[in-house]
Amino acid sequence: MTAEREVWREALGVVLATSAYGVSFGALAVAAGLDVWQTCVLSLLMFTGGSQFAFVGVFAAGGVSALPSAIASAVLLGVRNVAYGMRMSSIIGGSTAHRAAAAHFTIDESTAVAISQDDPRLRRVGFWVTGIGIFVGWNVTTLVGALVGDVLGDPKVWGLDAAAAAAFLALLWPRLKQRQAIAVGVAAAVVAAALTPVLMPGLPVLVAAVVAIVVGWFNWLGGPAAPATAGESAS
Repeated sequence: MTAEREVWREALGVVLATSAYGVSFGALAVAAGLDVWQTCVLSLLMFTGGSQFAFVGVFAAGGVSALPSAIASAVLLGVRNVAYGMRMSSIIGGSTAHRAAAAHFTIDESTAVAISQDDPRLRRVGFWVTGIGIFVGWNVTTLVGALVGDVLGDPKVWGLDAAAAAAFLALLWPRLKQRQAIAVGVAAAVVAAALTPVLMPGLPVLVAAVVAIVVGWFNWLGGPAAPATAGESAS
């Protein structure tokens, strides 16, 4: 299997896993009071799952009066995409118009697949295949979820609320080969979990990101993890 085919396979796997929980978003958005067209437009224009779920969650709790808070929560969670854009700018290259077009597809998954590659060309392939693939899949499944939301009932019953976590875990797990990477992940997760009950949506993620940067910057617990034994290597 060529390196490019491997990137395509990785990207399409992420596309399928991520698109699946677009059904959950569509169903939740309609249940929160948005109509089908409003739900679809939100996915088309906002296109960042965390922000969309935050918007719908706050809107469902407070209705129209909570709209400013819903927008603020979505913006807070979307701030991370600005950092992704700065990281991806040199990878995407091309003209200003080219990079501007790429901005709409700069999300967690497309960034993760891109930077996991070593070759610059494969990074671009991973970015575009993942970003465009998820954009198409997410909007299709959003429509499906919005149309059949009443039939599906609670998305949690179908396990769709866990699809996002599963997709991120699939990306993260292969990178946990060093104690430093494990330390960063654990520190960020603990901080986010501890702050979620006491801070407004979006802030725990940003604080956890700062913690991850600090832990990574000072290289706490740096160094490779213990090598596998001969028996483990053979398995």
